[in-house]
Amino acid sequence: MKRSLFGRLWPNITAVILFIGFVFPVYWMFATSFKPMGDIISEDPVWFPTDVTFEHFKTATKVDHFWTYVTNSLIVTILAVTFSLVIALIGSFALARMRFKGRRGFIIVFMLAQMAPWEVMVIAIYMIVRDADMLNSLVPLTAFYTMMILPFTILTLRGFVAAVPKELEESAMVDGCTRVEAFRRVILPLLAPGLMSTSMFGFITAWNEFALILVLNKDAESQTLPLWLSSFQTQFGNDWGATMAASSLFAIPVLILFVFLQRKAVSGLTAGAVKG
Repeated sequence: MKRSLFGRLWPNITAVILFIGFVFPVYWMFATSFKPMGDIISEDPVWFPTDVTFEHFKTATKVDHFWTYVTNSLIVTILAVTFSLVIALIGSFALARMRFKGRRGFIIVFMLAQMAPWEVMVIAIYMIVRDADMLNSLVPLTAFYTMMILPFTILTLRGFVAAVPKELEESAMVDGCTRVEAFRRVILPLLAPGLMSTSMFGFITAWNEFALILVLNKDAESQTLPLWLSSFQTQFGNDWGATMAASSLFAIPVLILFVFLQRKAVSGLTAGAVKG
């Protein structure tokens, strides 16, 4: 009886411990952003803010070019996610439905591209952008972010396309649809969960990327929010209150996107099951 009870409890206990381990740093970040400086530098940890203050948020948002950073981040991230989804839809359909010479080689190349660390290519990327006279521009950032997202997006959507029965597409074509129309009317609505998950991954990847923007864009007018997070230093060291407030603001769009897309992904799964 005791073993049976322990067998039922230990997965839940493990899940609670892991949940606390993942959530606590996020809580500490948000809590610290509201603490007065005395609580932040106190030798004894202050678990809950005693006197809530918004001064750290004011300091974070008063940095020069703050709204320029926000605008640039949104432009680059949204464009990169959009381009990668459009290209990946075409590529994943070709890999899942068509049989051509070198197909397996293409898949292996995408896997290798996904595993390769982009940091080792920073110098080569810098030389390419410099020779093209496109430093301090959002165009190369958007292009390279798209390429960073694309392998994962294609491989993920390929699995979703392959899971859709061919009979649905063939039935639509028998009813008079072209292959493009069958893809748009039959397959695309069933890919909603895949589109949501890959767009979430792409948004987080492009939103958080730091190395390329640090190397390619030295002009403040063409920089993004990750560099803004590294700007809160004083002659006495790091301004941890402003750093935590900036980190909280930086994380909010990702949290909102996650909540929104999670709900949409569930509704997409349900709709796909009904349509099937």
